[in-house]
Amino acid sequence: VQLQASGGGSVQPGGSLRLSCTASGTIFSVISMGWYRRSPEKQRDLVASITSSGLTNYADSVQGRFIISRDNAKNTIYLQMDGLKPEDTAVYYCNADVRPYSWSARVDYWGQGTQVTVSS
Repeated sequence: VQLQASGGGSVQPGGSLRLSCTASGTIFSVISMGWYRRSPEKQRDLVASITSSGLTNYADSVQGRFIISRDNAKNTIYLQMDGLKPEDTAVYYCNADVRPYSWSARVDYWGQGTQVTVSS
């Protein structure tokens, strides 16, 4: 399973960015997908996640500013980030909790990371 993320970049405070991530390869089912981020000297923390049924979970710091959505047919998730702040600066990683085969256990996969920089 490969995760291809895109959409990072640089933006001024208050601006917006949209990240996308597509899972491809041997996939029987995708249980959930999400975004994590890691800034210098910090651990990788959950930003937002969404299950196949559409249940979402957000970090308190992004609640009300970020929206996660998914296209199940394309195994793709999106993260609309509005009202960006300098503290949102980080490398954002896509994550997918996948069952590759009907008989297999769930496996966690990670994308390569995309840089988001919020600065004036």
